[in-house]
Amino acid sequence: MQYSTLSRERKGSVTSTTHNVANWFSSLKRTKKGKNHKSDATSKSAWDLATLATYRTTLAPLMCSCVRVCASYVVYGLFPCCCSCSSGHLKDELVEVVSEMESLDSGEDGKNSNKTKMMSIGRKKFNMDPKKGIEYLIEKGLLQNTAESVAQFLHKGEGLNKTAIGDYLGEKNDFNEKVLQAFVDLHDFTDLILVQALRQFLWSFRLPGEAQKIDRMMECFAKRYCDCQGENNIFENSDTCYVLSFAIIMLNTSLHNPSVKDKPTIEQFINMNRGINQGQDLPRELLVGLYESIKAEPFKIPEDDGNDLMHTFFNPDKEGWLWKQGGRYKSWKRRWFILNDNCLYYFEYTTDKEPRGIIPLENISVRECTDRQKQHCFELYASGGADFIKACKTDSEGKVVEGKHTVYRMSASSEEEKNEWMQRLKQSISHNPFYDMLANRKRKAQHHN
Repeated sequence: MQYSTLSRERKGSVTSTTHNVANWFSSLKRTKKGKNHKSDATSKSAWDLATLATYRTTLAPLMCSCVRVCASYVVYGLFPCCCSCSSGHLKDELVEVVSEMESLDSGEDGKNSNKTKMMSIGRKKFNMDPKKGIEYLIEKGLLQNTAESVAQFLHKGEGLNKTAIGDYLGEKNDFNEKVLQAFVDLHDFTDLILVQALRQFLWSFRLPGEAQKIDRMMECFAKRYCDCQGENNIFENSDTCYVLSFAIIMLNTSLHNPSVKDKPTIEQFINMNRGINQGQDLPRELLVGLYESIKAEPFKIPEDDGNDLMHTFFNPDKEGWLWKQGGRYKSWKRRWFILNDNCLYYFEYTTDKEPRGIIPLENISVRECTDRQKQHCFELYASGGADFIKACKTDSEGKVVEGKHTVYRMSASSEEEKNEWMQRLKQSISHNPFYDMLANRKRKAQHHN
């Protein structure tokens, strides 16, 4: 019988028995080494007969469940084995069985070790592709298929890339939005001033680059912060908290970014936030305190990709997975695309530090297309008299080489996603959606009913 198939009570009995037998054999071995040792039955009188009786009545019935005891019994040559196995067969299995028995007491540890290994694999999968990582962890039973379970995993954040966390929380579908809400609810902002709450929140993940994703996340944050303040909440509505939060983030960038030469004064910060509390001004002492806090200590932003918040917020961008068709070889490969600073970047994984390719959006147009192998296709093509698209990529040896594409063909996951990519690409050079989003929110805060 395999030890692993025994009940917990049976395992305990066998383990205890094994230890007793080991002590008993140790006593026998010392006795047998005596100079007057006899091999016949009369030598039994030198042994502890009470222990021998215990062996015959208690230990022998367990022999067939514990081959190591039988094997040791035969090796010592004490009595005929109590089971039907031959001594030769037992000796052949001794090495294997001893190894198995030595691992018996750590059976639960083995299970825990396997669980730890699967969790490590799940984290790596999440860091490369958040959606697939969560699916793997749920499939293996390491996470429940609930927003609360996934949110707790992300909030704990052990071994997780914070850019990947932000990417997952920013996805627009029912489940991810529930995870986002549960994730934000795990933050306790009670008795924290707004800048302290922002420090805590912005350290738990990295905000994605897309304006609509930022909008959803910051809206959840603002509502949660107001709820945590209870009767002490000074904001007339969560839109006021939302606008002031962005003002603080912008202030942080302006004060601590070396490329910004004209640093905003405290009066400029106050004037920028006039009338945002349902048409009323916020207390001056509140704004002064926020300004001084940011001036003394900048935000600590996760550095997963080496960019700062100015780079994240104030550029037209979109990001997501697309299938890209190769140039020379017409195979399709899944790549992570980022639209930013009038350039289209693509990466093999979301966590890569360097892009596999960069496509400046110069002399380029966008159009729909059809393909036999893929659905929801569109392509970038050279325009304005250009013969090919100006681009660069890294080759198989890691060298940066100039691209020679006349067309870049991509496939999205849905018709809606395709249309959004095409729209963002067309608008990226001349339009920044983040400015419109913030302006609309500010108007709403000033005239909230």
